[in-house]
Amino acid sequence: MTSSGFPLRLNIDYPETPNRLTVFFRLIISIPILIVAFAVGALQNGGTQILGPLLMIVFREKYPRWLFDWNLAMTRFTTRLWAYIFLITHEYPSTDGYPS
Repeated sequence: MTSSGFPLRLNIDYPETPNRLTVFFRLIISIPILIVAFAVGALQNGGTQILGPLLMIVFREKYPRWLFDWNLAMTRFTTRLWAYIFLITHEYPSTDGYPS
């Protein structure tokens, strides 16, 4: 335990100031990754995310693991993308997993 009596501690480092030029052009810089996100999202929302899982749940009574992993990866990717666009983070969103 810490001296304050609470078993949990939270330390947040203040981020370095980003280059103002990249902040100004952030939306223009993120156009390529937005195209990727919307293209993959259009494939995802083309009915495969509703009808396929519904039939698998009704007939097999389980949600497929591969679909869960896909949804998890897409959620993480879009979260990184929107965090970059809304100036929450300054790392360009990675398409291959976690940022470096």
